[in-house]
Amino acid sequence: MSTLHADEPRVDAVLVRRLIAQQFPQWAELPVEAVASGGTSNVMYRLGEDMVVRLPRRSGSVDEVAKEDVWLPRLAPSLPVPVPVLLGEGLPAEGYPWRWTVYRWIEGENPVVGRIAEPGALATALAEFVVALQGIDPADGPPSYRGESLKERDAETREALADLRGVIDTDAAAAAWEAALRAPERTGPPVWIHADLQPGNLLISRGRLSAVIDFECLGLGDPAVDLIVAWYVLPAGVRDAFRAALPLDDAAWARGRGWALSIALMELSYYRNKDPRMATVARHVVDEVLADAARTA
Repeated sequence: MSTLHADEPRVDAVLVRRLIAQQFPQWAELPVEAVASGGTSNVMYRLGEDMVVRLPRRSGSVDEVAKEDVWLPRLAPSLPVPVPVLLGEGLPAEGYPWRWTVYRWIEGENPVVGRIAEPGALATALAEFVVALQGIDPADGPPSYRGESLKERDAETREALADLRGVIDTDAAAAAWEAALRAPERTGPPVWIHADLQPGNLLISRGRLSAVIDFECLGLGDPAVDLIVAWYVLPAGVRDAFRAALPLDDAAWARGRGWALSIALMELSYYRNKDPRMATVARHVVDEVLADAARTA
């Protein structure tokens, strides 16, 4: 499988077969097939019919995956849709430098913006997931990877804006970003957030949400972060229904739009010459946020 980041190790099916044969010999005869994953932090290989192997692309993902594997089993019983189930933990070997994992396979495909068969049903299911996650007792929970305030992202967001001059309408994007920064900050305690509800981290089967995956950013933070899914996945026509199903105020919605814009700007800056798929998604989010900002100005 081709590499995406400059510092990631090369992984292919041969390596995965060797790792499995060495550490999980009971599965050594199962076929191994690369998965066209929508994620950018891990490479995925299907193992037989019922399992998937997940190998971090970068060292920074290793601890995040380990955190996910500790907390997700505790949260899963309270969530309305399936989430990954850990089946095995592999160790560095065969030239691969980090811990890797095996999970139960979950059927489904990543949603494609503009081709979602039942967007209203998806909006409802996503709202139910977000509400359920936020309602879980946060006691002893770790901070999310995206647990900071929007203001702490200002410098990086403006760096991305500078890099994208001539690529997008940076004046409009800067104005939308500044409007988000003016939104009142949350004063309540942090809650559980997924923090990366993007198309590559959702699965749809037969038109319905079948799973939420990739909880690397999981932790405690501002519930507004999980509103990014409104611009990353949902069409404009169902955003109001999604918003109405959530117990959040106007300030949270404004912060959520700011989070979507900030993340998308950074992704577009990073991926536009590396990953056309990710760049296309990020560009779509920027366009949707700017259109929203223009409508509400």
